[in-house]
Amino acid sequence: MGSRILADTLLVLHLSFILFAICGSFLALRWHRLVWIHLPVAVWATLITLLGGICPLTELENDLRQSAGMAGYSDGFIGSLLLPLIYPHGLTRSMQIGLGVAVALLNGIGYGLLFWQRKTARRLT
Repeated sequence: MGSRILADTLLVLHLSFILFAICGSFLALRWHRLVWIHLPVAVWATLITLLGGICPLTELENDLRQSAGMAGYSDGFIGSLLLPLIYPHGLTRSMQIGLGVAVALLNGIGYGLLFWQRKTARRLT
């Protein structure tokens, strides 16, 4: 039971990490110091996606599920609703590269807005 709870908790944290990697630059528009946390997260997420690597969180989730005696992610609320968001069915290598490029572009827009915001604020003072 403990391993399953840890695996589900890790899955929620993993999803939070992914969402932060995707749109954290827009949060930095409000909280500027967040850049120092978000930038390495976005770089990591982009590189792991573009290079086709496996995130260590994925391996840890799988290990925890196996130690709980679970064969896969097909059970419960967590497994049925969150897993398809993180591990979509039919994900191909070209789709994975496209997602990595999308993450980089989206964050480029966010950081471009942040740069423009700071530049405009400097001109006004």
